[in-house]
Amino acid sequence: MIAMASREFRMQMEGYGLTTAEIHYHLPDHPSLLQLYIWQEYDLAPDFPELRGFLDYWTEALEGPLHSVRVAHHRLIQPSEWQAVDGIIAIH
Repeated sequence: MIAMASREFRMQMEGYGLTTAEIHYHLPDHPSLLQLYIWQEYDLAPDFPELRGFLDYWTEALEGPLHSVRVAHHRLIQPSEWQAVDGIIAIH
């Protein structure tokens, strides 16, 4: 049996990173109150097409107007960082 890489791993190899959005929105029945929704998905920075699609869906189909969105993004797989070190460390 041939093992297939997971969807998430393939996306990371294509440059996607883990994106977390903190979405504040007004409650439909109580517009003066804010509610918090956390969204997390693999997405491409800086355009965030997955998040933009979700927010477009929210605006069109869900009640509760958006108040604000905060985004955190981190590429989990990236080129390794290499730094030359001058010197020798002896461990006894």
